[in-house]
Amino acid sequence: MIARMIQLSESAITVEFGDTIALSTNDLVLAFTAAVDQAGIRGFIEVVPTYRSATLYFDARLTDAGTVMKNMRALTVDTAVSPSRPSTTHTIPVWYGGAAGPDLPDVARQAGLTAEEAGELHASITYRVFMLGFSPGFPYLGIVPAPLATPRLPTPRKQVAAGSVGIAGTQTGVYPQASPGGWRIIGRTPVVLFDLHRPKPFLLAPGDQVRFVAIEEEEFEQLAGDQA
Repeated sequence: MIARMIQLSESAITVEFGDTIALSTNDLVLAFTAAVDQAGIRGFIEVVPTYRSATLYFDARLTDAGTVMKNMRALTVDTAVSPSRPSTTHTIPVWYGGAAGPDLPDVARQAGLTAEEAGELHASITYRVFMLGFSPGFPYLGIVPAPLATPRLPTPRKQVAAGSVGIAGTQTGVYPQASPGGWRIIGRTPVVLFDLHRPKPFLLAPGDQVRFVAIEEEEFEQLAGDQA
């Protein structure tokens, strides 16, 4: 069910399906995204999904917002719709704690766990890639086990290393590039999530799944060297 349709500009329309982070809402978003991809709407450029909404961009020289809205309302949003891009499950190694995860002790403490237990809990489930954003290739993953849900840092760091794995509320994510950031950093992966030199620069896509696997510092260094 489409909750609300908003015209952002003469060439963009956002469709909202809910107000919270939930798998059921994101299922509708991804189903709608797949339906739009397959609909053949005149002037269609791309559709970009988020946690709870999707924005469709179109060429205003070929069509208009009213016509696009009419076409979108006619779409049947079916969670059984096959996505235009098959979902993939990715296994991502993570060095938890130590120099790689300076915030893991605090996250563990508020969860009533040891740092090792907190890392194990974080790696114990499969995460949905809800959306990409913030920086090229940054995956917003969820939903973290409830004990690990931790607010962002009160003051963001000026620099977070590429590959850093963080927690913000019920979300977890990976920094594809070094950048400022306020997420609680619990570990780091040597996997490169975004690389313009690859045929497909983005490793992850909305709807994909991610499994984290704990590794030690030595293996991290070896894998990072192999990526160089």
